[in-house]
Amino acid sequence: MSENLHRAGRDKDALVANLHYLELGCAEVEKSAQFYERALGYAFSKHGDAWIGRGPERRLILLPGDARKLVSSGFAVARDELEHLRARIRKTGWAALNGPTRLFSDSVTVRDPDGNCYAFGMPEADEKIATANPQARMQHVVTSSPNPAAIVQFLVDILGFTVTDVVVDDQRGMRVTFMRCSNEHHSAAVFRAAESRFDHHSYEVASWNDIRDWADHMAKEHIPLQWGPGRHGPGHNLFMFVHDPDGNWIEFSADLEIVGEGRPIGEWPHAHRTLNEWGLGRLRS
Repeated sequence: MSENLHRAGRDKDALVANLHYLELGCAEVEKSAQFYERALGYAFSKHGDAWIGRGPERRLILLPGDARKLVSSGFAVARDELEHLRARIRKTGWAALNGPTRLFSDSVTVRDPDGNCYAFGMPEADEKIATANPQARMQHVVTSSPNPAAIVQFLVDILGFTVTDVVVDDQRGMRVTFMRCSNEHHSAAVFRAAESRFDHHSYEVASWNDIRDWADHMAKEHIPLQWGPGRHGPGHNLFMFVHDPDGNWIEFSADLEIVGEGRPIGEWPHAHRTLNEWGLGRLRS
């Protein structure tokens, strides 16, 4: 897809990137690896204390440590975008590290005000991973924060994300902010919560039929659905959620909104219907 389409309705200096991998802390790494193999068809290999999983358009690194901890989010960028981002970060004076990561040959890495780690880099070549499961592309990551305004300011002003939609309460307080780094509705979001934590990550599938097929696959593996199927208000995407062994939310999404020129920032009420137009929402903020 062209860079112009990725920047549709966005500032000319806006970030163009896509979520490439996540690193998660796990209470029992081998147990989590076995789950992700069954649930999503990841093929894992062990590298020191890290279990690196690969699947079609998805990569996951599992590390021993605190359960439900997002160690880092890795976003793939083109070479010129990487250099542009480095210059942007230098100009702000924000602390950054440069160099390779486990899955990037070159990258720039920064931490948000809550300490969450974001890496932007050049992906290493992947081997083709065969799977019988439907397509599922790792697409977005969501965190929660007691100070979401600071996280949003960091993602927008330091990194170049673009705000797409916000969810506000009756006192006009921000509950959720959805941000994009392409023409997809969001690649990152932040919820307001009492503590900083990992909320969920999502895989985009091709259609409603794939939501059905993934649900059937989960049933075959005796993995119960925790929420959905339903339809979100912001993004207007179909969804369903399951839990991994550490209790992390995993979303399967279809028909996520593609944002075009002239689309203003949307505002939604903090209500069940905003999170699920078909039924009860999970009001996590």
